Amino acid sequence: MGPNLVAMVALACLISVAMAEQVKTTNTSSSHHLPLPDGVSGAESLAFYGKDGIYTSVSDGRVLKWRGRAAGWSTFAYNVNFRKLPLCSDSSVSSEEKESKCGRPLGVQFYRKTGELYIADAYFGLMKVGPNGGEAEVLAKEADGVPFHFVNGLAVDQATGDVYFTDSSLNFTRRFNLGIMITNDTSGRLLKYDAQTKHVTVLKADLPYPNGVALSRDGKHLVVAHTWPCQAFRYWLKGPMAGQYELFAELPGYPDNVRPDNQGGFWVALNRERLQRAPVKKHLVGVRLNADGKEVEELTAVWDVTLSEVATFNGKLWLGSVELDYIGVLAI
Repeated sequence: MGPNLVAMVALACLISVAMAEQVKTTNTSSSHHLPLPDGVSGAESLAFYGKDGIYTSVSDGRVLKWRGRAAGWSTFAYNVNFRKLPLCSDSSVSSEEKESKCGRPLGVQFYRKTGELYIADAYFGLMKVGPNGGEAEVLAKEADGVPFHFVNGLAVDQATGDVYFTDSSLNFTRRFNLGIMITNDTSGRLLKYDAQTKHVTVLKADLPYPNGVALSRDGKHLVVAHTWPCQAFRYWLKGPMAGQYELFAELPGYPDNVRPDNQGGFWVALNRERLQRAPVKKHLVGVRLNADGKEVEELTAVWDVTLSEVATFNGKLWLGSVELDYIGVLAI
């Protein structure tokens, strides 16, 4: 092989590698906005059921259902205090001030075989409501005798009905979650609710701010987002590595929920970028990881937008935010 041919082959290899490592950028600024009801914000997580059923957990303690343009949003699920305590419907009191009594649902997901919706409420624990909605039932409030303090993300195994969820801290509630990062708290837990035995098992303890959780397409492992220190880990459920917890991805920002991308990978919503010394040229609000944890796509937005969930449904990206008063919808 002559020197010119060697140079050409080397150049071709470099181009091939560069193309393979290229990350797609999708700007969410053109997304359609689906406004939440007046006085309500924080569509922290999204759930989908049937052909067009759209549900979301919001700031006043409820889970809402979208009934189309004409009917708008309606109450689908609520906790025992929502209709019992006048405080919960008092719009003059901020949701942050009353959430410890009125609840704050975060992760939501259906078990499609039964139509039951599972709810991770930061204060009430792991909950469930039937396909017709109504008052949600509390399934669990503790594990191994230790009460939940900040129930956060969840994922339902569609094969078994088991629920995997996180308790982000034993020392800080959702309202004071910044303390988890300030103190480098590592008291979080990854948990499993067995649908048959109704028992909760601690899969992994002493974790730093575990947040969103998702099940792999083959059901062999979970992906767990750690808001701090901006990482995603993989917990093996099956196979020779069962029970092991390993680094899956270093993330460019502080992650919230994790959801499957319907391609074998995962969407990870980002609340904001990592703190950096150099000026940030673009505002990242989400990344898509492939099955190996490699970043293959990033979502950008205007500077005042943050995301808590990125989910795929009916050929669209659905964008939830714990801070905004609307849900973003983006064609893909």
